Amino acid sequence: MATMAMVATAIVAIVGAAFVGSAVVGPAVAFADTASRIAVIGDSYTDGSAEGGNGINSWPEVARALLARDGVEVNADIAAEGGAGYGQRGSHGSLFEDLTARAVRHDDDLVVFFGSRNDQPVDPQLFSALALETLRLARFAAPSAQVLVIGPPWPTTCVPPELLVIRDSLRDQAAAVGAMFVDPIAEGWFIGRPDLIGQDGIHPTDAGHVYMAERIAPLIYGQLTIRV
Repeated sequence: MATMAMVATAIVAIVGAAFVGSAVVGPAVAFADTASRIAVIGDSYTDGSAEGGNGINSWPEVARALLARDGVEVNADIAAEGGAGYGQRGSHGSLFEDLTARAVRHDDDLVVFFGSRNDQPVDPQLFSALALETLRLARFAAPSAQVLVIGPPWPTTCVPPELLVIRDSLRDQAAAVGAMFVDPIAEGWFIGRPDLIGQDGIHPTDAGHVYMAERIAPLIYGQLTIRV
């Protein structure tokens, strides 16, 4: 697990806010006058790998900079483990449920789940139960938080059928707890961009983490802002 504080300059209101390069433009929004608390749960796509995305080059750190540019102050607890998923234990034996228990706090404003392609071998019925249990834990641990569930990405158009089953189930479990679901497979993340994936054909490079941050930062922004 990696924990970091992402601190930027907060503002009370911003009109016509936009992420340059992220094409996020909206009406007037209001922000809290204190930093928002976020928990992020993920696998090696969040934690980084030998291919890239370590430390300041991880998508959460790059997203911090994008949010800071638009005046959003965020403190984030990151719990991510290579190989982990909702039903698949990671390199240190953790499920997403374990990572959720580790990172989510009662006063969190947003909980972000990202992944996981690692769940492909998990029995679909077991996966559904574990995913729902994990999302419910987040709701219980942070009752006032928004929940953002980002499904597993895949870098090519040849997506394994098992992963599509996992993706569909996760979408259903997210709906069951009133969470926002984002589908990187349907949105074509990484498609046609082999330069964003490392030599192992799996993990994003530093450029790939920038790419993910440019997509995830606006999602976080949308969950934390209050339309006025």
